[in-house]
Amino acid sequence: MDLATILGLVISLVTIMVVMILDGGSPAELFSVPQAILLIVAGSLSASVTTVPLSVVVNLPKYILKAVKGDHFDFEGSIEILAKMADKARREGLLALEEESKKISDPFLQKGVMLVVDGTDPEQVEAILYNNIEHMRERHKQGYGFFAAAGAFAPTFGIIGTVMGLINVLKELDNAAKLASSIAAAFLATLWGLLMANVFYLPLSGKLKSNDEEETAYRTMLMEGILGIQAGENPRLLKDKLMTYLPPKLVAKLSEDGEPAGKKTGKVKSKAEAEA
Repeated sequence: MDLATILGLVISLVTIMVVMILDGGSPAELFSVPQAILLIVAGSLSASVTTVPLSVVVNLPKYILKAVKGDHFDFEGSIEILAKMADKARREGLLALEEESKKISDPFLQKGVMLVVDGTDPEQVEAILYNNIEHMRERHKQGYGFFAAAGAFAPTFGIIGTVMGLINVLKELDNAAKLASSIAAAFLATLWGLLMANVFYLPLSGKLKSNDEEETAYRTMLMEGILGIQAGENPRLLKDKLMTYLPPKLVAKLSEDGEPAGKKTGKVKSKAEAEA
């Protein structure tokens, strides 16, 4: 579970409610006009659906779960694995890695190692792995792009709701008793549009994009390690090169401990967790 996502959402909602109370209002007022909520949520989502393929819409629950749960990549552990395979390849040859590849759980790393074992040309190995990364990024872009689009549409639908509400207000100008409450209800649509955009849609988009960048860095590191093994690089030099993907503080810690931080503590840490 990604606590940063949960905390950010909870703190945002609590802050809004506290400010409403301090202003003399009540959080219950946010739900006093359900038709405004329906317009913003249904309108923004339906408009966003037109911007992406149907496969993205079907996978929306998966994207939301991914943003909340978060992805964690074992940079340190993978560097150790690559360094050990580089050492074995130098001592016993690339074919000796065939048995090692069967123990790898990461499909991307396993695919790369098998390409090397099969004697694939280095340029082709790099091209295949690079294309794999690019296609992954395109899939991720559709996911966070959907929520970015929803974040752009939500305030617009809020204005539409406000305009619709003000039209009804103009019809009741002779009813002073209802005038104030009708105006407040009209502007509530704008408020919901801004809330959905800035508390839900855009933060979800940002989190998914952050996950994409971390996974891209991880896959790129694996690709460099695989190409280094194929080129017969010195295991120690290869490890030093791959450790540039880690934060300086973690590199210093690994140099002192002589083992991956994730292995020492018994917990796999992501790059983002290490930076924190």
